[in-house]
Amino acid sequence: MKRLAIALAGATGKMGRMIAQAISETPSVELTATLERAALSRLEQALSGVEAIIDFSAPPVTLALAEQLAASGGPALIIGTTGLGASELAIVDAAAKRVPVVLSANMSLGVNVLFGLLEKAARALSGYDVEIVELHHRLKRDAPSGTALRMAEVVAGALDRELDAAARYGRHGMVGARGAEEIGVHSVRGGDIVGEHTAYFCGLGERLELTHRASSRETFARGAVRAAEWTRGQAPGRYDMQDVLGLRE
Repeated sequence: MKRLAIALAGATGKMGRMIAQAISETPSVELTATLERAALSRLEQALSGVEAIIDFSAPPVTLALAEQLAASGGPALIIGTTGLGASELAIVDAAAKRVPVVLSANMSLGVNVLFGLLEKAARALSGYDVEIVELHHRLKRDAPSGTALRMAEVVAGALDRELDAAARYGRHGMVGARGAEEIGVHSVRGGDIVGEHTAYFCGLGERLELTHRASSRETFARGAVRAAEWTRGQAPGRYDMQDVLGLRE
């Protein structure tokens, strides 16, 4: 089978370099284009012959790519960018009507298994207090992490709660007793922590902790390449890593 032609946005960043390395080590794919900000004004030309775009850049770049694909179609889009707002996600959804889009806050196999475990734990422990804590390196710009937010969404969905109403992002001062419906989400930043996420289910007399620790960005890079390969032959639509890994029930 012909190797899948991939364009990489944000190729000069830490994650971009890791993805480029993963592509070079995967015989079934090849890196045929890199997309930096200067290339965004000539996207149609830059994407000629490309079958999938992997984007771990920044929201403005992701938005430009999604707008181009929404207007003209083109290659599949794999998005690992975090910090996207509602208006940006609406553009992503418009692109997904034309091309396959894989949007995931975290592309590691372990984290996506964690999402499934969280759903089961939340349903089984519906009376327990849930708190989510995430740790990342000192240079991470967005908080909470996209993975922590997705964890909170999974828990809220399993408990039939509206996350906007239930979420409590940190606590300070005389905040009073914890509400029974709260889902706490807390961020820690420091050093070179790649990523750590823990969900605490706290009951009377016991506590369950579900934790994922990433020791290298390589797991995210290989997941992104796997997602790009998966899009070959897929119909337009918005997907996530649960679809790519066959974990969707």
